Order: sequence, then C-alpha cells, then structure tokens
Amino acid sequence: MEDVQKHKSAIAMPIDRVGVKGLRLPIIVRDRESGTQHTVAEVSLSVDLPAQFKGTHMSRFVEALEHWSGDLDYASFRTLLDDIVVRLQARSAHLRFVFPYFLRRRSPVSGAGGLMDYVCRVDGMLKDGKLTFTLGADVPVMTVCPCSKAISDEGAHSQRSEVRIRTRFDGFLWLEDLIEIGESAGSCQVYSLLKREDEKYVTETAFANPTFVEDVVRAAANGLAEHPQVHWFKVEVESFESIHNHSAFAVIESDA
Repeated sequence: MEDVQKHKSAIAMPIDRVGVKGLRLPIIVRDRESGTQHTVAEVSLSVDLPAQFKGTHMSRFVEALEHWSGDLDYASFRTLLDDIVVRLQARSAHLRFVFPYFLRRRSPVSGAGGLMDYVCRVDGMLKDGKLTFTLGADVPVMTVCPCSKAISDEGAHSQRSEVRIRTRFDGFLWLEDLIEIGESAGSCQVYSLLKREDEKYVTETAFANPTFVEDVVRAAANGLAEHPQVHWFKVEVESFESIHNHSAFAVIESDA
C-alpha cells in the first residue's frame, strides 16, 4: 500500500514534536510501603519529523505501547523510548505518563485512615541516544496568610495550595520523598478524612505556622536541594486564594 506519510511535504519545515496524546494505560509503579501499586496513566508520545516528510505514522506509537511491559521504571521507560525511535525512524522521542498515586494517610489525632491521591508524572526525552528523565508530583497543602494573621483581630484567611515538584536525580527516587517534601513546606498537610478532633488539630497547626507562597516554595526548594539524589529540580507553588479572585504563585528552578 502507498505510504502517504513519506511523501514530500508541501512546506519543507521540520516539526519539533508530532504524536498522540490522551491515551490511557494501566501501569505498575514502585510503592515504598507495598512494593508495587497499580494505577492508570494518561500517556503522550511524540517524535521529531524532518522537513522532507509529510507526516508520521501515528499507529506505531500505539503499537509501541502494546509491546511495552507496563512496569514503569527507568529501564522500561528507556526501552519504550528506544522502541519508538526505531519504529518511527526518528532522531528524538518524547514520552509523558501522568497518573494518580495513592497513599494511605492517618488522620493526625483520631488515626482514622483514608486514601490521598497525588497527581504524579514521568517525562522523558531521548535524543541522539541520550535520555533526559524527569519525575514529578503535585502535592496539595494548606496555607495561612502571615499578613492576614498579623493585622486581624480575629482569625486569618487560609487556602489550599499546590506544590508542583519536578526533579532529575541519580539512582532511584521514591515518589514518597517528593510528596513528603511538598507536604512539609506548607502550613499543614491536608487529609482525605478528618474527624472533629482532627479538624481542630489541622486548623491550630496551620494557624501556628502561617506561610506565604514565597515561604512554601523556598521550603520545598530547600528540601529538594538537600536531597542526596536530586541534582536538578523545579518547584512551583500556586495558592488558590480564598479572598481574591486570582491565584498567587512562586517558582524556583535549580541550576542544571
């Protein structure tokens, strides 16, 4: 059959990335407590396309996934990218997995258990045989405004914030490490299940530890900088303001 994708392009211009996104795939990830965890990832795959070709072969991305093991770790991720490069005859390949990762958290006073989900991601680019691998987690926290607390006779405004961590590292890095760094940076961590005594504890703990978005991003960045395996990080904190119709945010990125 005619291979239309290999026809000459009407406009001879290279494409940085072309591929498929929105695929869903069951995967297995490493879990520090249980060994492994089954979850579902949304997957994006792409390659570069030289100027002379009209298009890429989209079906080959799905074929590569069908032949992949489903166990998400550094070695299998590299194997999948290598396969994509070969199948698509590309110089570079890009791959992203975004998935919910679940941890069982105990409420701080009652000890009631509940599952917390964290949006985690793995990004990779394989170019000329070199792999750049990035691991990340989005961590919700509670924050209380120090200014509001200082100037108010009663109370202070509080809100939920999100600590978005991206890292490159040596060896193996647990997702739990990133989540714990993010949670420790806020006024207080958040929980899925709280009894009244837990709500009292969370409220009082947060108000005893007010934090600007600047405080949170610095604390998270400091935790990542001190981690022995992390050699690059980017952390963004977004505060979903409770008394403003906008968010506040702050970003710190380490040197490469």
